Amino acid sequence: MATRKVQTAQLAVFFEGVQKQFRNLDSRNPAAWGPLPRYLLCACISMFVVGALWYLWLQDSDAELQAERAKEVHLRDDYSKKLAQAVNLEALKKQREQVLQYVTQMEKQLPSKAEMDALLSDINQAGIGRSLQFDLFRPGQVSVKEYYAELPIAIRVTGRYNDIGLFTSDIAYLSRIVTLNNLTLLPARDGSLSLDATAKTFRYLDPEEVAAQRQAAAPKGGKK
Repeated sequence: MATRKVQTAQLAVFFEGVQKQFRNLDSRNPAAWGPLPRYLLCACISMFVVGALWYLWLQDSDAELQAERAKEVHLRDDYSKKLAQAVNLEALKKQREQVLQYVTQMEKQLPSKAEMDALLSDINQAGIGRSLQFDLFRPGQVSVKEYYAELPIAIRVTGRYNDIGLFTSDIAYLSRIVTLNNLTLLPARDGSLSLDATAKTFRYLDPEEVAAQRQAAAPKGGKK
């Protein structure tokens, strides 16, 4: 019993000393505080600083996490697209081959610059073969486009209605591309008809012409 009373008295003295350190604390002069309040204040400040730093770090980590999630979504979409392309690779290759064949076929229907005279002769022979009389056959100015050149030809032929119809059909079935534009059909003498039209034929550009077109289209540097 005596020992317990001694321990109780010691605890009372200890708590009294602790309470005394927290009495009449001057908030403007923490250096004058007792050891326990100073240590407690240091501990609170340290916890606050650590908590603030931890919060800021979490904020940065959250922003980085959101960015990585968005990146993941983008990568998944990209992967899905590439997977679909990989699955359909053979079909895409076949489509590419078909397109190349079509382009090659269309290029074959465009004469070169050296073959234009032969094509003009074919148009003339198509009319003569249908017993038509050429009153006008005048090639115009060549119009150079980005990948091809266009040559308009003003023509006027006279003959029977059926022969003119067959002539236009023959033009459509030439091995080279020729179109008839601005057709005007008028009565002529002796019951015949006169057809005025603009025949347009096209040719692909020579490598020199392609180079000239690219050079002309290239932006010119400014003068210093």
